[in-house]
Amino acid sequence: MENHYGSDFMTIVDEDGTEFELEVLSTLDYDGSTYLAVIPAGAEEGEDLEVSILKNVEEGGEIPTELDQRLASTVAEFLGRQMES
Repeated sequence: MENHYGSDFMTIVDEDGTEFELEVLSTLDYDGSTYLAVIPAGAEEGEDLEVSILKNVEEGGEIPTELDQRLASTVAEFLGRQMES
């Protein structure tokens, strides 16, 4: 039996004020932070997409420009496992 749930969507705004709507595929709480695996909203099934990993930070907080490579690999591995199951 296959379960279908409603998708979670979010909108982010870059430093130029451009809005991007994203579909949240999975989340992971790791080492005191929350990470999200996202793709552009409205992407077609079967389309070649790159999954982006975002770190959830409080609004007004410092936004990291990039994740430490080891941390990024660990988070990507855990999110990949969640999406497979």
